[in-house]
Amino acid sequence: MSETFFPVRASSFWTARTGHTHQWGPGKNFEGTGAFGPWMVTRDEISDGEILTLETRLNSEVMQHATTDMLLFPIPTLISYVSSFTTLEPGDVIVTGTPGGIGMKRNPPVYMKAGDVVEIEVSRVGVFEKYDCS
Repeated sequence: MSETFFPVRASSFWTARTGHTHQWGPGKNFEGTGAFGPWMVTRDEISDGEILTLETRLNSEVMQHATTDMLLFPIPTLISYVSSFTTLEPGDVIVTGTPGGIGMKRNPPVYMKAGDVVEIEVSRVGVFEKYDCS
């Protein structure tokens, strides 16, 4: 794993699901898709086994909070699986699932509306802020 590019990002991203029926992996990984930023870090900036915290806030309220040690599958397993349905090239990024806490699964459901502010934070990477989610 030491030579593998292992990006971590803080961003809002578009999930392409057209043509795939699975929520896990195939519904989020297509050749040539995905927006990233404003920051990415490379594999050499994150230590082996380092646990990163992922948090999404809506209008300063924590909606999602998880750590990378909560991944359902180890990184090598994810790489093997994704490479079974798409060609991986140097610099590619694998997008996995989402932490619990999505709005439609809350009771009562929480949906974004015009004027909302979303912050997505990954420890050691940064915070992405999106204002006015209209």
